[in-house]
Amino acid sequence: MSESKTSFAYILSPIFNAFKIPELRRKILITVLIVIIFRIAAHIPVGGVDLVALKQLFSSNQFLGLLDIFSGGTLVNFSIISLGLNPYINASIVMQLLTMIIPSLEALSKEGEMGRQMINQYTRYLTIPLALVQSIGMFALLKNQGIITQITPVQIAAIVVGMTAGTIFLMWLGELITEYGIGNGISLLIFAGIVSRIPVVFSQTASVFDQLQTLNVLIFGTLAILVIAAVVFINEGRRQIQVHYARRFVGERETGGAAKTYLPLRVNQAGVIPIIFAVSLVLVPSFLGSYLAQLPNPQLSFLGRWLAANFNPSSVTYNLSYFLLVVGFTFFYTAVIFNPTKVADEIKKYGGFIPGIRPGTQTASFLNYIMVRITLAGAIFLGLIAILPSVASVLTGITTLIIGGTGLLIVVSVIMDTAKQFESKLIERSYEVFAKR
Repeated sequence: MSESKTSFAYILSPIFNAFKIPELRRKILITVLIVIIFRIAAHIPVGGVDLVALKQLFSSNQFLGLLDIFSGGTLVNFSIISLGLNPYINASIVMQLLTMIIPSLEALSKEGEMGRQMINQYTRYLTIPLALVQSIGMFALLKNQGIITQITPVQIAAIVVGMTAGTIFLMWLGELITEYGIGNGISLLIFAGIVSRIPVVFSQTASVFDQLQTLNVLIFGTLAILVIAAVVFINEGRRQIQVHYARRFVGERETGGAAKTYLPLRVNQAGVIPIIFAVSLVLVPSFLGSYLAQLPNPQLSFLGRWLAANFNPSSVTYNLSYFLLVVGFTFFYTAVIFNPTKVADEIKKYGGFIPGIRPGTQTASFLNYIMVRITLAGAIFLGLIAILPSVASVLTGITTLIIGGTGLLIVVSVIMDTAKQFESKLIERSYEVFAKR
């Protein structure tokens, strides 16, 4: 018993030590305060919406229920932040792609801190029109379902402006955490939204536990543990490429000795961005089907019913399309953010070479060959994570415990990244104390 207490205290010792340091204590308290504000805002609804009918719609639709879990419960409340940070994330992705395409933006990204701040400002500007478009789409969806009780120009403007302002407010909170708190603010807010739904999910499971088989619950728990372990393993996976740097001489004087370093190539180079891209496209047939099914034209109505039936989250067509889209976008995004030719030129510029590979074109070909192989593994992993909710539901028959593979990936990734930043802050503080001595 004493040994277990000792090990538990050892695990929590970094947190206790952090509260003894004024700077870290302030960062932790600021982060907790902003997360509390975020959760309070999640329960402030937009006016003019029948919340009872909205909850019935989400409880009867498995896909909308998964989206509500991912949004942290803001959709079922139709809160002012129900759009979440999706417009900002989409704007960030678009800006990353534009930086690779437009030479002026690429040059701006290489200007250090000032260039990064300018690109961030452009991202904020782009978030506003994206939030407006998504809020209008949300309004149209709820109007077709009969959830909106008032349809006046003032009411429409209030809903659209309110939801857009909620996204801007969330973006501001995330940047406050990044600047004054611990970890990446945007990721932490998404993490907080997902985690806040876990008690609700467990309570729903407990209410129907007598109808479930104990074996299915154990299978689901085993799957969850295996998936968490796989996420950690893949996120930490690296292919280390050894790079040698030759000695440099100025006249007869040696200015630098031979050095050996490693170029780490991540297995999951693209993160969760391919899933975000893919889900944006795989949802189109379902929403289009819901719209066409209500039209008086029999051919269009039949097409709408077919799309709605074949692209629901439990169908084979939906999951196969989702999986293939994730794999395709993983290769696409990895090709955008990792340029083997540019990396090979940088290595050659500083006098480096990969043993057995000639600098220049051969190095670029070698890096491209390696990236294709490890990206295939990462792409298949992300595709399986994306369709995990449907697979787990079919295997276990449990639909209340599903938080989504994407949500699980984000939760584990955020915990790992925040823990690393937290540890680095403690080590930095220890070095400062040691230097003063």
